[in-house]
Amino acid sequence: MKNADSAPTTGPLLKLAQLARETLPPMHRAGRPFVLAGALATVLLRRLWRPAGVLGALATAWCAWFFREPRRVTPRRPGIAVAPADGTIAGVQDACPPPELGLGQQPMRRISIFLTVFDVHVQRIPADGEVTALAYRPGAFLPADLDKASEDNERNAMLLRTPEGVDLVAVQIAGLVARRIVCSVQEKDSVSAGDTYGLIRFGSRVDLYVPADSRVAVEPGQRAVGGETVLAEYTRGNGATAV
Repeated sequence: MKNADSAPTTGPLLKLAQLARETLPPMHRAGRPFVLAGALATVLLRRLWRPAGVLGALATAWCAWFFREPRRVTPRRPGIAVAPADGTIAGVQDACPPPELGLGQQPMRRISIFLTVFDVHVQRIPADGEVTALAYRPGAFLPADLDKASEDNERNAMLLRTPEGVDLVAVQIAGLVARRIVCSVQEKDSVSAGDTYGLIRFGSRVDLYVPADSRVAVEPGQRAVGGETVLAEYTRGNGATAV
């Protein structure tokens, strides 16, 4: 008689399940209430009118897809800042960091990423370091692809100090449709590049500020992959630039 403990640990169904896990991205926990509400609404609509149930199921599936949190492979070399979000590089320019962080008026290099409703909407840590400050500021809800959205829109700013002592700033900015910014880190948290730290619902912008003498590695119009695309190098040789 065959021992149950000797049962094969691989097989077509197991391989299919593993492939599905690797192909379908997990969902960010902030999306679970929306998907659960959509699923319940779908059940109710289906009982009232079957076509409405189909539409509800499609809407629920889209919501689960919107809140996806795909796995990413983050470059580990020191002195680089990776994209804090998926999207299109909307602009690269010198600008003062958000005043609520208390960094003064010295300009930094600002790299802006515009997210459509079709992009992954989780935000990722741009470099290893420690969160030294967080600041939320209410504001307008202008279209996120406008330059003035960086100054006027509702936002949440994070100041990150890298192991080299360099200050980087990542700013989550609400857009025309977005009405909720989620940030899951706290001051004094030690974080790693590529880790998920927040989310914006639904359509938005993320700005990354790096030292003014950093070498920017992207151009406006280029697509960025959060946690993977290198946006800038902020070191020179073995030394670090300072803000």
